[in-house]
Amino acid sequence: MKKVVVFGGGTGLSSLLSGLKLFPLDVTTVIAVSDNGSSTGVLKEELNIPAVGDIGKVLLSMANVDSDFVELLGYRFSKEGTLHNHPVRNIMLAALIDTKGSLSEATKYMAKLLQVKGTVLPLTEEKVELVGMGSRKEYFGEESVSANIKKIKKLYYDHDIHICKEVKEKVKEADLIIFSPGSLYTSILPHLLAKEVVDALNASKAPLMYISNLVTQPGETDDYNVGDHVNVLNHYLNGRKIDIVIANNGEVDNKVKKKYLDTEGKTIVQIEGVDEDTEVIADNIFSIEDGRIRHNALKTAYLVFSYMMNENE
Repeated sequence: MKKVVVFGGGTGLSSLLSGLKLFPLDVTTVIAVSDNGSSTGVLKEELNIPAVGDIGKVLLSMANVDSDFVELLGYRFSKEGTLHNHPVRNIMLAALIDTKGSLSEATKYMAKLLQVKGTVLPLTEEKVELVGMGSRKEYFGEESVSANIKKIKKLYYDHDIHICKEVKEKVKEADLIIFSPGSLYTSILPHLLAKEVVDALNASKAPLMYISNLVTQPGETDDYNVGDHVNVLNHYLNGRKIDIVIANNGEVDNKVKKKYLDTEGKTIVQIEGVDEDTEVIADNIFSIEDGRIRHNALKTAYLVFSYMMNENE
């Protein structure tokens, strides 16, 4: 079975994984743990643990259990009080870190409970913060970095981190390495701020694939096309370059585009600016779910699987 390693975080990653789990692939997902917002940020500071939010979301997206159990773990307390805004999955992961001794072991146990197909790994066991260096000040924490990307000249962590040993092993064994859709600067690039990750990628012979975002992110990637996203990734890869891009060429309804622009300041990411040395797989890979633009999980995963099968011909 072909081995795939996916680096990412956020909604785009969860959508991709919900599709990949339907294909005969050995998928390892690596999640950055530098988030400091919402419930995750509170637990991170109060309990002195790595961020658990994105790991919890990914585990639920890959679950193969009763839908009521998934719904329970996704439940977020709404009443005012100590538990306000905390989803059950975050509290469970925080408890498992205490009982199992590490976030890696907590993640493995939760994956077992949810009968997850594949492997989910945190990037590091360390509590870590994203930092952006501007011309006059530092922006500390993922939320602050996201809000000030235009002022930031360099991204780094608040300290040098060691990545989980298993991450390096999985990269070494991989037949394909994917950077998922998601917040470019705060979900995807944090993986490439770890020198050990960049070194492992440069030593790997596996192709590097980027699955492009469908829409821009206000404040982070305003007016970015596909090529702009790829160029940023290439800069932080520091040696390797993205080999393949999967991008959307489907036409989004004008009413939906206008709604996104008017209410959220988001625009559709255009397939432009990609270097001619980079293979582009373009297809209609979006769907509209509850009025929102999302990756079509099955179609996107099928394109990944087809690419891997064609590579063997």
